Amino acid sequence: MKMEFANGLGMENPRGPMSTLPSLQLDMWLRAVTFTALLAAPAVMHADIGYQFVTVGNPGNANDTVTASDGSGLSFGGVSYTYAIGKYDVTLDQYAAFLNAVAQTDPYSLYNPNMATDLNSAGISQTGSSGSYSYSVIGSGSRPVAWVSWFDAARMANWMQNGQPTGQGEVAGSTEQGAYTLNGATSGIINKNANAVNWIPTESEWYKAAYYDPNKGGPGVGGYWTYATRSDTAPGNVVGDGTNRANYNTGVYSVTQSDTYSSLPNYLTDVGAFGANSSSAYGTYDQNGDVYQWVDGVQTDGVTRELRGGAWPSDSAKMQSSFRAFQPVPVPAASDFGFRLATVPEPSATVSLVFAGGLLLARRKRPPTL
Repeated sequence: MKMEFANGLGMENPRGPMSTLPSLQLDMWLRAVTFTALLAAPAVMHADIGYQFVTVGNPGNANDTVTASDGSGLSFGGVSYTYAIGKYDVTLDQYAAFLNAVAQTDPYSLYNPNMATDLNSAGISQTGSSGSYSYSVIGSGSRPVAWVSWFDAARMANWMQNGQPTGQGEVAGSTEQGAYTLNGATSGIINKNANAVNWIPTESEWYKAAYYDPNKGGPGVGGYWTYATRSDTAPGNVVGDGTNRANYNTGVYSVTQSDTYSSLPNYLTDVGAFGANSSSAYGTYDQNGDVYQWVDGVQTDGVTRELRGGAWPSDSAKMQSSFRAFQPVPVPAASDFGFRLATVPEPSATVSLVFAGGLLLARRKRPPTL
């Protein structure tokens, strides 16, 4: 019997018509077919927005003794595990790259027209028509993105978790599934999935990264600061590298150093503009001021989402650890609403070496294959 294949090649089967192809040849043929199919499949391209994270360790710290000023009696900051959080807010450059990757049609309004027209925080411009939209940054792309909703942040978290694919649109393998199962949702309370790899930080995750210092009381003696600049006194607001500074309203706006508001100037500063001496103990920047940041917290009414940190128009009280801002869902985005993301921390060098060694050992134990 001669067995014929799709490529026209054949081989004699000496065992008769009921026999099968010898396993080695069958294995090689299946590999060739699989490889050919992979070559024929359209390649999925991936972006890399260069989002930076810092590790937040010291698991098992207690909640702050300070309770929220909203009357809920809640306290925050205790986290039982190590995680990583954005070193900076998501920037205009990064969000524009996200839009260009997924929002050529934009059915879920990831782009807000105020991103271009609100001069206080502009921004990002949109050109073209539905199906071929493209996006460009206006001004410094190192400023935080504003005019984003909680759902915008959740969709970007999903996109990050899915490997930052480009050209797929706002679909399951891009923005609609991953850390959050959205599937077109633009309202309601959506909980984080157990398999989340990139997500909007919980209120305690955000709080710990901002206010907790494992050495506040001396080496190994942890405690909480009132402000996310490692200080119990209100920051200054003059733009530039300095100790205990943030972009907020001290009576004058940080960027203009004027007490008069105008709709014309930009009021946002580049992320990290105040330097390392104004960072948190874990090395995060701008968790106070510039823009409020969405957290994955829900008010006790079950229908409003939390924001933290204060923003460029805020006074110092709104940057304190006790202050919680909140907005109903669906939420109107605003010129001072932004976000940062959290993720699973990178393994330590030791863990990485052990893991690599385990893989090498496993490879050595496998029988040779062709």
